[in-house]
Amino acid sequence: MEFVRELSDELRDLLSSNSSEDARLVQKGLLLYRQGMVQQLQVEKNGITAVVQDVMPAKVLLDPDFLGLSECSCPSDELCRHQMAVFFAAYAQVGSVSDWVTEWREPARETKSVVAWGIQKAKDLVKANGLLKPDYKRWVDSFEKSFEALLGEKKHKNPFVVTELFGIYRRQLQASAPVEQEWRLLYELVSVVVSFRMLAQLSERMGHAEDAVRRSYGHLFEAMVDEADELVEKIGMQTLPFDFDEFVVGLRDDTFELLTVVNGLEQARIALYRLLWNGLFRKTLWREAELEKVRDRTKSVQDDENPLPLVAAEIHLCVLLGEDEKAFAKVDLVRDEVIVPFMLYWIEYLSALKAWKRAGRWIDEFLQKLKEYLESNESYGGFHGRSGFVRTMLRAITPYVAENGRADVYERALLSSLPYSYAEYEYMLFERSMYDRWGELQAFLGMEFQDLPKDRVKVIEKERPEVLLGMLHQAVQREIDQKNRGSYRMAVRHLKKLRTLYKKLKRVDDWEYFLEGLLERTKRLRAFHEECTRGKLIAEKVE
Repeated sequence: MEFVRELSDELRDLLSSNSSEDARLVQKGLLLYRQGMVQQLQVEKNGITAVVQDVMPAKVLLDPDFLGLSECSCPSDELCRHQMAVFFAAYAQVGSVSDWVTEWREPARETKSVVAWGIQKAKDLVKANGLLKPDYKRWVDSFEKSFEALLGEKKHKNPFVVTELFGIYRRQLQASAPVEQEWRLLYELVSVVVSFRMLAQLSERMGHAEDAVRRSYGHLFEAMVDEADELVEKIGMQTLPFDFDEFVVGLRDDTFELLTVVNGLEQARIALYRLLWNGLFRKTLWREAELEKVRDRTKSVQDDENPLPLVAAEIHLCVLLGEDEKAFAKVDLVRDEVIVPFMLYWIEYLSALKAWKRAGRWIDEFLQKLKEYLESNESYGGFHGRSGFVRTMLRAITPYVAENGRADVYERALLSSLPYSYAEYEYMLFERSMYDRWGELQAFLGMEFQDLPKDRVKVIEKERPEVLLGMLHQAVQREIDQKNRGSYRMAVRHLKKLRTLYKKLKRVDDWEYFLEGLLERTKRLRAFHEECTRGKLIAEKVE
């Protein structure tokens, strides 16, 4: 029964006791189990099945190997109370359900206790620090000490506690911020960079798995990147005091640490580094010096280090300095499935500058790598994930296409990303009345005729009916090949549509020749011929 225990561990990781929605789900499942509503339970390694007597009986199948493949006959598409009830009934054969629930609820109790402790600790820190006057080193020292006091000293094993404590920590920093607006913005930006670094280090120190970080406090890193982006924009809109130089230099040096601070969180680290060098560190001499610093550090990368942030930083600095050829040389050294998502940022950056010639070159390089990226296992997960990436890509190249009248580039992007670009490509072809190409697209992707948009079919039937002939011929043959009464009826429906189109095109002889040959080839399929008779196809031929 080890597989039941493994299922127990998976559910424990999947459900958070700090989530009110998850807590209700567990409570409802527990109630059904304790009321004896789980019947006909069968616990086997290849599947746990039962019937749950709820308002309407629900048939449940739990897949111990792939929980996502579990099924329930109730309307819910996700993990439901019936599946939880069946799990509890199965778990009762290997352990105490009450103990399981108590252990699962423990993190929520821990969170409440830790939050109360954190709030009191934060009050003490505010009293000790007071309002922090402009002093870069003092700021950073205060941020680091506050972070360690609130998150570092407690040896938390529960990743869900991190979000609560981090929120208390950030509110404590805001309470100590300078009053002057210009200094306050810079203070907040420095706090974001230091807090990002400290949280990343804490995550690695605590040994939290990547999946656990993503589900519990991964959003904090994304939020800090967004916050930094807004702060850099606000700072760039105001006249900076001369005294800012020292602070910007200090922040510039600390920003470099983002590239090597940990091995994970590559996307967020690169994004934060990139936007700071875009909007705040604009001096050419600084960028040239940083490029040399990055290259020197890359030479000393250890085997257990992740070099991607350093590589991305080098490419980005080359782009900022207008050295695209050097950037492309570096891009070619990275596997397509890794570097392609980052290339969209540089396309958008150059488009914003209206550097159209450079943007066009980057788009060309991107499209050469796109197909291999979409076919790789490391690209965005699943069909919907890849389709979403394609939509993002199309938005990124649209300014260049529109400004330069390069519809050919847009179509090339659509072709390179099929089938994930089907919706966009189909729309473009139809709107431009490119009906032949529209039909070729449907045939290429093996679209079923009956699934095509009815409004599209009506327009094409009126404007270019011959486009539909090939698709209908293929549809007829596919239905006949299935060799069952239902498919024969569908084949007859398609044949009637074919007859109408042939008559409209004044090609009745072609229709009769085709039908005669079809009936000859299928003369042993008596059921098909019966359906043809019912549909008056054969009768019409006899007349």
